[in-house]
Amino acid sequence: MLKKIIFMIGAVLLVWGALAFIKWRQINAAMAMGAQFAPPPPAVATFTVKNASWQPVLASVGTVEAVHGVMVSTDLPGIVKEIAFKSGTAVKQGDTLVMLDTRQEEAQLNAIRARLELARTNFNRIEDLLKKRVASRSDYDSTVAEYKQAEALVKEVEAQIDRKTIRAPFEGILGIRLVNQGQYLKSGDTVVSLQSLDPIYVNFNTPQQNLSELVEGRAVRVSADGLPGEFFEGKISAIDPEVDPATRNLRVQATLANPQEKLRSGMFVRAEVLLPERDAVLAIPASAVDYAPYGNSVYVVREMQNPEGETYTGVDQKFVKLGATRGDLVEVLSGLQAGDQIVSGGTFKLRNEQAVIVNNEIQVGADPSPTPKDS
Repeated sequence: MLKKIIFMIGAVLLVWGALAFIKWRQINAAMAMGAQFAPPPPAVATFTVKNASWQPVLASVGTVEAVHGVMVSTDLPGIVKEIAFKSGTAVKQGDTLVMLDTRQEEAQLNAIRARLELARTNFNRIEDLLKKRVASRSDYDSTVAEYKQAEALVKEVEAQIDRKTIRAPFEGILGIRLVNQGQYLKSGDTVVSLQSLDPIYVNFNTPQQNLSELVEGRAVRVSADGLPGEFFEGKISAIDPEVDPATRNLRVQATLANPQEKLRSGMFVRAEVLLPERDAVLAIPASAVDYAPYGNSVYVVREMQNPEGETYTGVDQKFVKLGATRGDLVEVLSGLQAGDQIVSGGTFKLRNEQAVIVNNEIQVGADPSPTPKDS
């Protein structure tokens, strides 16, 4: 009985050993096949570096400011008698906006005019008497003084009445009315905003190292959110002589024509100073650049040889020095030359001397002035 048990155990161990040996052989074979397996080369799109004419720009953000812009306010206190404008309308210089109640001043004016008439009559009478040497010189001087004083008082009250008629100080567009008829206004209370929008200013800041590029009369191009695809042309009209000591930025002002008054005071805009055009600029898609803290690089596609001497299409990583950007493109100052074929997208999955397959059916953006639909 014991022999049978030992025989059965030995048979089981033998079967297990055979199965383990077979499994071990299968695993070794799979590992050997995996070691020999090479992933297929990734497909990449390429871009050929070319010399191009490129007008460089100094880009900045700015704020629109009216050439003339004020909050029209009252000069003297009073009650609003009449409102002679509508919100948002255009007015010319001198147009009446608001009239305050002047009944008290007009009553005073009537009284002073009566006094003036009496002073004029006395003046004429004393002048005749003086010619006849009936009146003294002192009486004549006193009468003349009263007459001139009455004239001055009339002009003073007339000026007060005139100051209670609020007029547009210049031509422009009115804002929203801030007063109502019958409302009592104190001296200095705001009535309405008035802005002159054509021409218009754009103020922006630029670093001090750009000072040599800033010249009065140099062209400026402006675009704004809310006005897609529209550009406004103008020229630099003023450069602040003082550099901000906190930011080391220089304040620049450009004047732009705004005949349709699409640019409004206070708007946020993008301003570009157009510098003289340069030839032979190497510009590549920004997507071709592998940005890294230790340096920016691109992958140049060229023919290579592996250790066995076989030729294949691979990539060579080259470090580049970048310049200005323009739309989808970035300027290359050094590291590339015209004619180089570079990988224009998907650089994150590449490594130096890796084999690739060129597939240019789909190209990445390379537009110097892109207009995305969802921008």
